Amino acid sequence: MNTAQAPHAVVMVRPHRFQPNPQTRADNRFQPSVPPSATLALQARLEFDAAVDRLREAGVAVHVFDEPSAPEAPPTPDAVFPNNWFSTHADGRVVLYPMAAPNRRLERRADILAFLGRHYQLRQLLDLSPLERQGLHLEGTGALVLDHVQRLAYMGRSGRAHEAALQRFCALMRYRPHAFDTADAQGVPVYHSNVLMHVGTAYAAAGLALLPKDAERRRLRARLQSGGRQLIELGAEQVRAFAGNALELATPRGPLLALSATALDALDARQKKVFAGLGLRLLPLAVPTLEQAGGSVRCMLAGVHLPARPARSLAAWPQAQDAQ
Repeated sequence: MNTAQAPHAVVMVRPHRFQPNPQTRADNRFQPSVPPSATLALQARLEFDAAVDRLREAGVAVHVFDEPSAPEAPPTPDAVFPNNWFSTHADGRVVLYPMAAPNRRLERRADILAFLGRHYQLRQLLDLSPLERQGLHLEGTGALVLDHVQRLAYMGRSGRAHEAALQRFCALMRYRPHAFDTADAQGVPVYHSNVLMHVGTAYAAAGLALLPKDAERRRLRARLQSGGRQLIELGAEQVRAFAGNALELATPRGPLLALSATALDALDARQKKVFAGLGLRLLPLAVPTLEQAGGSVRCMLAGVHLPARPARSLAAWPQAQDAQ
């Protein structure tokens, strides 16, 4: 079953040439300096496959595509994070986004879009990627945290999230923009909003301490609590451990929250109790190698909010097979 906020299926891209991306290191404080190696790439792939198995066992429909690995294929070290280049919406629209790093622009794939068009009701492709030529970036549901119920688009300003691009998205998709500044202990903006916060059906979790302006912090707190959502505040160290980088998913057995094992370990007993009280199963995925790229579980999951084609149902799809 699909809900307005929690997707019922996800697209994931299996990494083959994984490495922390040298083109994104400058503004991603979650990304350490790690030299590339075959061992690192293999471990990332093993973590990815184990995460897919865990999600499918939990009842999530997962469509897996492989990162192109032919020698002549251009390197896409962040391909495992597809949520940045496209998003899907319940009205049948798919949005393509302007990416900051040149090698991340190579992640956009016609075969993934074609698969969505075959299996879901896709009525319009909205391409914002030409904004790259103006130096205006908006890296998908990394830069945006979307409240699909109240039609709100939350965005922390950064070099990967420009307010002019946010305004364009909101005008076309009929969302209301909610932008704010962020800063870590060194005063550096958080590179993506989805490492700071996530919004579920009945809750919102956010690292409000990383908003340096009191007025913006109060405004975001009030907005997240509007509509009856329970607010779970995350500390700066919890954000650093990717506790903000999680995604609620809808399954036939009820909702679950996909997050990394690192993030789960960072939550305190009270926060875990709140999630349990909301009826959310916590599904930790062990992805410590993949987290060395500066993203975590939420970044790996491109949610599918599109309605399925009438002739198909999720139960009819061979979930043990990859989407090729």
